[in-house]
Amino acid sequence: MPEIVKAYARNVHMSSRKVRRILEPLRGMEAQQAIILLREMPHAAAVPVSKLVRSAIANAEEKGLDIDSLYIAHLTADEASGTMPGKGWRAKWGSRGRYRPIRKRSAHITVFLEERTE
Repeated sequence: MPEIVKAYARNVHMSSRKVRRILEPLRGMEAQQAIILLREMPHAAAVPVSKLVRSAIANAEEKGLDIDSLYIAHLTADEASGTMPGKGWRAKWGSRGRYRPIRKRSAHITVFLEERTE
């Protein structure tokens, strides 16, 4: 059974929709190729995802796994609570005493790397 390595990034100050946009082409890709592709992407979400994949590779290296045979088995971006946990809403005051809420969104990013067995 192949060994699984996990890495998590919590409360990344970015909308989970923006992060999910760059995750789709990375699923099932070799970990080293994913880092190269993320370096070339123009999206701001590529920076925290790249850091997370590099962290997962470092975890695999610490476990003694072969880094060249790692691929991204699972990659998700879930919605977090907001800027500060529980305080993701802010008020933008409008005319006649009304307000509109401003939502500062955050994301939890999860990556699982697995060894390819061939």
